[in-house]
Amino acid sequence: MSAIDSLPPLSRVIAEHQLSARKSLGQNFLLDLNLTAKIARQAGDLTACDVLEIGPGPGGLTRGLLAEGARKVLALEKDSRCIPALQEIASAYPGRLEILEGDALEIDPLAHLAPPIRVAANLPYNIGTELLVRWLTPPDWPPFWESLTLMFQREVAERIVARPGSKAYGRLAILAQWRSDARIVMSLPPGAFTPPPKVSSAVVHLTALPEPRFPADAAMLSRVVAMAFNQRRKMLRSALKSLAPDIEDRLVEAGLTPTDRAEQVSLERFCALARVLMS
Repeated sequence: MSAIDSLPPLSRVIAEHQLSARKSLGQNFLLDLNLTAKIARQAGDLTACDVLEIGPGPGGLTRGLLAEGARKVLALEKDSRCIPALQEIASAYPGRLEILEGDALEIDPLAHLAPPIRVAANLPYNIGTELLVRWLTPPDWPPFWESLTLMFQREVAERIVARPGSKAYGRLAILAQWRSDARIVMSLPPGAFTPPPKVSSAVVHLTALPEPRFPADAAMLSRVVAMAFNQRRKMLRSALKSLAPDIEDRLVEAGLTPTDRAEQVSLERFCALARVLMS
């Protein structure tokens, strides 16, 4: 493993700071600095960007982002044991790394960041999906971020990019693809991590669209999609019957067949149905 900076290997950092990964925090550390640098490169040219990183742990990806030229990295870390290791990185990259200790679900990072902003993170498994949904459903669009480069369990990554007709297709695919371009850019085996998780992982890159792909009221679209996929084995006329007394007519008006099931319906048709229900 070649060095990407003058700092010691991550295995030594973990040993010196006694940073055993904690399952309760969803931690799985990625120690290969070549891999973390490769993930950082998936975020694109960072030289004119501030980068938000969630759950940096001992700082492997943090170092990759800084080595790749990020203007600034804001690292949110809940585990106080990791702060000294991150402070060592901050000293090696003066003025370019800010560390906030706390829960990413409770901290508003925007006061610490200047546009353009990108998000890059090996997300803790236990909060990854919730954070993604928050970033995809802000009150206003476009969002604060230009792109998200995020590592998930492979199964979650496949749900984000899934197409109609597949078992992975569901609410997460609709939310992601309505407002962004989403693609899997890397796959990582369990053995790349310490400790190795039981599943493979993948990095997803999402680029924010200036406007949603199809017009629709966000709240209505979210309601329709949630109801449809909560009962995905039911026909739409049954799963959505509480939305309108004439739901079959509304489905037909939106270009749908009342006997369709949710996994057969494209994003465009879901948006059409949301518009019909708002009319």
